Amino acid sequence: MFWRTLHRTFDLTHRGVVMGILNVTPDSFSDGGKWGSVDEAVSQAERMIAEGAEIIDVGGESTRPGAKPVSAEEELSRVVPVIERLRALPGWGETFVVSIDTMKPAVACKAVHAGAGIINDVTGLRDPEMLEAIKATGAGAVIMHMQGEPRTMQADPHYENVVDEIRKFFRQITARCLASGVPPTRYIFDPGIGFGKNQAHNLAILKHTGELAEEGRPLMLGMGKKSFIGKVLGTNVMKDRFWPTVALTAYGRTAGARVFRVHDVKANVEALRMIEAIVS
Repeated sequence: MFWRTLHRTFDLTHRGVVMGILNVTPDSFSDGGKWGSVDEAVSQAERMIAEGAEIIDVGGESTRPGAKPVSAEEELSRVVPVIERLRALPGWGETFVVSIDTMKPAVACKAVHAGAGIINDVTGLRDPEMLEAIKATGAGAVIMHMQGEPRTMQADPHYENVVDEIRKFFRQITARCLASGVPPTRYIFDPGIGFGKNQAHNLAILKHTGELAEEGRPLMLGMGKKSFIGKVLGTNVMKDRFWPTVALTAYGRTAGARVFRVHDVKANVEALRMIEAIVS
């Protein structure tokens, strides 16, 4: 179970990894504006790396429900200076690698040139040029399932069977990648919890994570502080989602997921290693 990115190959057979979220946006749901300057963003990345994050996922455009799109120029002005600074840190390409969280092929290409080794596409290669960007740059990829688009995805999501439809999507993407000459070792899948899914859909995905993880590639779960957690627990307080996220990381690892995208790195890494000590 290998995942080959531009700067590092991850062996995910027996050991999962944590991807730390670094939003350099003013409007992300959890930490919008907190890492607005390059220095603040880099300091946060250093904290996450010290806590065990092996991937830093840099995002310059919010994908929360109702988020307004930004231009490629604006997005690049936010992410490129941060990625360039991360590239200069000790351990880049070895201890950690950088991911670019973007829906735009042009941003993806320039971010890889700046130092990113992974393209995290929440639209799941909806733009054909994104697959070409992955092929041309040699970057690894995260391919996510999303129904609709960020501005409208939570209006009224509907599925006959959410798990079956996501599995079908994964198989279709595999065929597209193979036809384009992108080998399976270059990408992993993300079922897109919270992206065009309601609470019942999200819980069904988690209940059947093992089935989704059987589609031939490693599975990533992005559950960090998602709103469905608050709905399950009956709370609107963001900090109340901390420990449930840790619990979901532990659960996800036992169910077959290998990569975990979170805001709070240390506790999730510790939960991951504890579960792996048991199951291994």
